[in-house]
Amino acid sequence: MILITGGNGQLGTELQHLLDERGIKYVAADVAELDITDKTSVDAYFDANKPEIVYNCAAYTAVDKEEGEGKELGEKINVDGTRNVAEASARIGATMVQISTDYVFGGYLPIGEERMPDDEKHPESEYGRTKDLGEQAIVASGVKFYVIRTAWLFGSYGPNFVFTMQKLAENHSEITVVNDQHGVPTWSRTLAEFMTYLVDTNAEVGFYHLTNDKARDEDVTWFDFATEILKDTNTVVKPVDSSTFKQDAKRPFNSTMNLDKSKATGFEIISWQAALSKMLKNGDLRPDPSKKKGENMK
Repeated sequence: MILITGGNGQLGTELQHLLDERGIKYVAADVAELDITDKTSVDAYFDANKPEIVYNCAAYTAVDKEEGEGKELGEKINVDGTRNVAEASARIGATMVQISTDYVFGGYLPIGEERMPDDEKHPESEYGRTKDLGEQAIVASGVKFYVIRTAWLFGSYGPNFVFTMQKLAENHSEITVVNDQHGVPTWSRTLAEFMTYLVDTNAEVGFYHLTNDKARDEDVTWFDFATEILKDTNTVVKPVDSSTFKQDAKRPFNSTMNLDKSKATGFEIISWQAALSKMLKNGDLRPDPSKKKGENMK
């Protein structure tokens, strides 16, 4: 059995559609079916269903809220919940695939350099701290795991930067976007494909980085991303620095990920521009809320 936790989220929905296309059986559980913060419920669920593969897409990702009102919930989901899933997976011999984040890293990384999977972690936000503790809990559990750190996630199935920019462009002839935060966008489809690829090829366990690819000397900022999104519109995108927008959580200055380890598995990573183009052709595919979802046992 394949289990997807956080099945109704952006990545969980993407993963469901990918497995549907391949005709692969799975069970997708969101909080209503499986509250990962409840250890007793998690243990009972795993004992009853015996999943062999667990794609843990459940996470608290309200980065700014986690600095204040969401701090307790972030701790419960990203730390306690991850630990519960990891320990239950280890106990029954399941393989766990965990999604983590560029926010686990902190400090200044010069432009042109990239974060390696084994770089030291110094998170500078509550979100980064709780995701780092989740990573540590997975290692401590003894489970067979793949932890995939990603960044700047976008896709067709949930609120994200692409839809935000498109919405703003409907009513604004000019918008401003920060140009002093550097990284690379990640299409949720590419990430979902890599998650399954690691399992299907029985790749070496451990930590991986996955975003879409960029040209060797290319420097990418949120301004560049927004410009590419809106290049076929009449909206003008203007660059500004981060001080223009008040945000509670500190953002990484440069979170460009090194993809060499992921590429060495044989997985082909398309450019972020190509990924964005494919996503825009698909459009907004967020599911009809009236449609029953959560399980595929065909």
